[in-house]
Amino acid sequence: MSHAPAPADMVPEAEVVDAFEELGIIAFTTGRATGSFGLHTDEPVRDVMARWNALRTRLACARLATAAQVHGDAILEHAAAWEGWLRGEGADGHLSPARGTAMAVTVADCVPVFIAHPSGATAILHSGWRGTAARITERAIRRFHALGLAAAELRVHCGPAICGRCYEVSADVARQLTGRDPGRAVTVDLRELIARHARKLGVTSVTSSPYCTRCDNDRFFSHRAGDLGRQLGVILARV
Repeated sequence: MSHAPAPADMVPEAEVVDAFEELGIIAFTTGRATGSFGLHTDEPVRDVMARWNALRTRLACARLATAAQVHGDAILEHAAAWEGWLRGEGADGHLSPARGTAMAVTVADCVPVFIAHPSGATAILHSGWRGTAARITERAIRRFHALGLAAAELRVHCGPAICGRCYEVSADVARQLTGRDPGRAVTVDLRELIARHARKLGVTSVTSSPYCTRCDNDRFFSHRAGDLGRQLGVILARV
């Protein structure tokens, strides 16, 4: 496996998932300093696309998979029979059973969920409250199981996202997330819920970022803070 370092000035990350590196898997979240990867700002499209092109250059792989995200639980599975930049429709997760496919999701308070197996099978998910309520992480873990990869062998990391102190939701949303009706607006920790869902299915290696996109708004874009920008969660198992 190749572990050649990327140029330091090319799409710098705000957080790296260190636990994946020994598996030959790079996983990171970009931040405000890198600039937005979303297309819904007043920034010229050429500037945003320049960041995407820099990302592809940094990753130096044949395939990059992305999608138009809809806050659902659909997960696209990617074989290795194509090259280029894929933008799927209506999906909030990506899974590749083999090495060599980079995958990315855009986030700005929602949780980027990184999943890795020692074989090089990987997944990345965009999990807001709707995706968390729909158990998108559990769906991905079950897909790994269907591929013959046990949950106990997986590593799951919940990246930078809005924290449980900052994320207030309505009573109805809280009920959909927790199964209990608090009768009023309450704060909810999405990363804690996702970790609980993963452990319930047998994952023992579950970690979470210490960063909150709202508290650490100088470092990350936050929808709740009024930002239109979006950072990326990226994963790639090197060949």
